[in-house]
Amino acid sequence: MNVASAFASLSTDEIKAALHGGALTIYSVARPVSADIPVEFSSALAKFTFATPAFGAPDGEVETPAFLESPVVGAHVGTPGFARATTADGAVVADFSVGPGPREIKLGEVSVSPGAPVVVKSIKFGPPGDWPERPDYYNSKPKPGYALAAQD
Repeated sequence: MNVASAFASLSTDEIKAALHGGALTIYSVARPVSADIPVEFSSALAKFTFATPAFGAPDGEVETPAFLESPVVGAHVGTPGFARATTADGAVVADFSVGPGPREIKLGEVSVSPGAPVVVKSIKFGPPGDWPERPDYYNSKPKPGYALAAQD
């Protein structure tokens, strides 16, 4: 989880409370290095609106998000790479990794298509800055037919 500087001193419970009535937008790849930087190179694939309260009782390390609507309809074609959570008034709270494997947000599907349902299965609040991706993937601008940076 990458927490925006305005929320960096808050506990996990305070961050969850800040999300009451806020939004969770799922994006494709090319996440900003920091939650303080605007999203410029990624498509918004789907957007959820948190209920109040934003989370139900946790199940171990996994949080159960509460949304006004679930599933939501996909807006664009893409593979989810990260999500940005905002307060009800639009202030950025944090960015989360999304996808299969060791990611913080698990979806019910691997990819998103326009008009297809998108479901958030769970959210796990990882330690701040603990992202599973390589640093050279941040702010990358992948183009069809071109691979991301080679693995070491």
